[in-house]
Amino acid sequence: MPRLKPLDPSEAPPKAAEALAKMAQLNVFKVMAHGDGLLPAFSRFGGYLLSRTGLDPHLREIAIIRVGVLSKASYEVHQHMRIGRDLGMREALLAAIHEGPQAAALTAVERQVMALTDDIVANVRASDATYAPLAQILPAQEMQELVVTIGFYMLVSRFLETFDVEIEATPPEGKIDVGKARG
Repeated sequence: MPRLKPLDPSEAPPKAAEALAKMAQLNVFKVMAHGDGLLPAFSRFGGYLLSRTGLDPHLREIAIIRVGVLSKASYEVHQHMRIGRDLGMREALLAAIHEGPQAAALTAVERQVMALTDDIVANVRASDATYAPLAQILPAQEMQELVVTIGFYMLVSRFLETFDVEIEATPPEGKIDVGKARG
């Protein structure tokens, strides 16, 4: 049972109502609408992370789903497994994200992204052992984008779990645009 009712745009405060009218009708947004200006700010930042960074979308989704798994945030995992499938991520990879960094189905870079994610979620500061190998592969900008994405989705997972946001009974129509195309 949600702690806050998901709001319809007609029930939302002004800034949130305007933002909701332009968004996929997901419960995370409808619950966040109680915060009025919070929703458009959250949406802009989340949208940037999902569609405007240089980070490979598959690596991004590995980190996001792993944060959800570690945070026991079923809504987050559900939505981003869907996004991962829409991006064409292989089922063995999606299953491996639940297993952990040592899963056999992971490539070396996927394993390193998972290890860094696990380390940040558990310890806040990534150790040199998880940071250094990945920093040798990814440029500084993408390392920053990865760390910020991990932190943002830790916030999202805590929001979802604290307010008991429920998975939609009927999935929203169409795919959520999350910047599939990368050179």
